[in-house]
Amino acid sequence: MVVIDKEVNPHFEDFLFDWNQKFQFLVGGYGSSKSYHVALKLVLKAIQEKRKILVIREVYDTHKDSTFALFKDILETLDMLDESGRKKIAKGKARAKESPYEVVFSNGSRIIFKGMDKPAKLKSIHDISIIWLEECSEVKYEGFKELIGRLRHRSLSLHMILSTNPIGEDNWTFKHFFKDELNDYFVLDDHELYEKRTILVGDTYYHHSTADDNLFLPQSYIDELDAIGSYDQDLHRIARLGRFGVNGIRVFPQFEVQPHEEVIKAIKGIYKPLFKNGMDFGFVTSYNAVIRMAIDHEKKYLYIFWEYYKKGLTDVELAKDLEHLKKIVIKADSAEPKTIAYFRQQHFKMFPAKKFAGSRAQYTKKVKRFKKIICSNECINTIRELKTLTFKQDAHGEVSEDEFNIDPHTLSAIWYGLDDYEVASLKGHNAESFKEV
Repeated sequence: MVVIDKEVNPHFEDFLFDWNQKFQFLVGGYGSSKSYHVALKLVLKAIQEKRKILVIREVYDTHKDSTFALFKDILETLDMLDESGRKKIAKGKARAKESPYEVVFSNGSRIIFKGMDKPAKLKSIHDISIIWLEECSEVKYEGFKELIGRLRHRSLSLHMILSTNPIGEDNWTFKHFFKDELNDYFVLDDHELYEKRTILVGDTYYHHSTADDNLFLPQSYIDELDAIGSYDQDLHRIARLGRFGVNGIRVFPQFEVQPHEEVIKAIKGIYKPLFKNGMDFGFVTSYNAVIRMAIDHEKKYLYIFWEYYKKGLTDVELAKDLEHLKKIVIKADSAEPKTIAYFRQQHFKMFPAKKFAGSRAQYTKKVKRFKKIICSNECINTIRELKTLTFKQDAHGEVSEDEFNIDPHTLSAIWYGLDDYEVASLKGHNAESFKEV
């Protein structure tokens, strides 16, 4: 029996020996020691019973200076690293091998390192009973689901440990382990985890940590993390507080979602509402997006109450889908004059929106001038694209006012729909009847 004498951070003591759940999700800030304690937990398990453990990162080559180096360091500090060069590994010891990376224990346990950038090499691995997915937010959701299927063993319990620094709430890790408002999916409020620090939900163990939980960190490191808050709030939230959120500068911080019935009721209560309709064209990779809006000009509120969002349709199919919109004025992308001409032949009141150099930035500024942008909860694609939409930043952190983190087709439709409207004036008033909405 191998006796281990190792000082650890108190916040991780229970985690080290808890194997009651299939999934263990660790999220935390920089320097919290979560990765260290995951690796130590796996070493302790590998000593206790014969296991084949798979350690995954998105890119295989990154193992060298991260997970593989971490395991070597732990084995060395525990005086368990066998570097004798003998064929047989000394009892109670382990050997770290390179090319490919692997840690082999004297009792037959193995820790194997793989990358999702080389998926073909995963297919030949069998009898995996534990997987550690390090920096899991960098791995694609499809990869995560595939790895669950790789957990197979005839007799041993199966476990997956996921560790990450928090990033945006649009990442699959947040949507899967916490909530996905767009798909009405809820597991846990992340703020409850930040408060309680560890929570058990079903077959998943949640663990939150920050630099304050690492008693071995020098104060100077924590001071550096604190200082981040003075110049980068997003990074401070991630690095110091270890919390999810919206990364970057939100394009529309005034965007909010309300139940459809409440949106319609609010629109009906507007004195002389202005109705606007915009359309962005797509086909193979991009989407046809139609957005219907109502404006409360006095309050400077924009209401989004209806959307259409499909791709891969011919003009004939698209016109058939939108036939019920023939009576309303639609402003569309002027880059598609042939499509607009076809729609007009089919008796649609469709007109090209103005486009000019710098129009993307100008249209975006126009939308930002609304005090509130209130979206019906039935407009799921508009919510998905606009709720967490941020400005694109270059390598130096400079913001581009006409580029975003995604290509938001619904925003393009909004741009075109507001083509002849100015937030500061009554120009382009459209007295469209609400009965036609």
